[in-house]
Amino acid sequence: MADESSFDVVSKPDMAEVKNALQQVEREIETRYDFKDSISEVKLDGEKLVLKSDDEYRLTALVDILQSKLMKRGVDIKFLDYGKVEAAAKLTVRQEITIKTGIPTDKAKQLVKLIKEKGWKVNAQIQDQQVRVSSKSKDDLQQVIAFLKTDPVEGVPLQFTNYR
Repeated sequence: MADESSFDVVSKPDMAEVKNALQQVEREIETRYDFKDSISEVKLDGEKLVLKSDDEYRLTALVDILQSKLMKRGVDIKFLDYGKVEAAAKLTVRQEITIKTGIPTDKAKQLVKLIKEKGWKVNAQIQDQQVRVSSKSKDDLQQVIAFLKTDPVEGVPLQFTNYR
């Protein structure tokens, strides 16, 4: 088994880049004319983003700014799970956006099934919220990575780690 290579398929955003994008959003809110005298803000609370603004129009603009800054920083917006817009204190509106991490079990099973259907000599197994793919052939592993980069599973951004 010592000559067997492997890699992990994970779904986890780079939180440092998320924080950098949030700082850019805050700077843009301060400088944009349509946010002048507004109570618009974005806060990171663990794995959730809390967006707050005066009205739904500004909240929608805030979401657009957030998405553009995340994309510029290389964070896939598929990580975002949008909550409903709800009324908040002082006649404002609020929206919670959850940052998804990990591959859900049903999507992981689908991923393993797709890899096995291709007929490569690889072993794919689910480990917690990731999928480990191992094989004796590094070429097969590279083919699996190339296949997975084509986005075969909808709604789950994938990264590849621990390539050994």
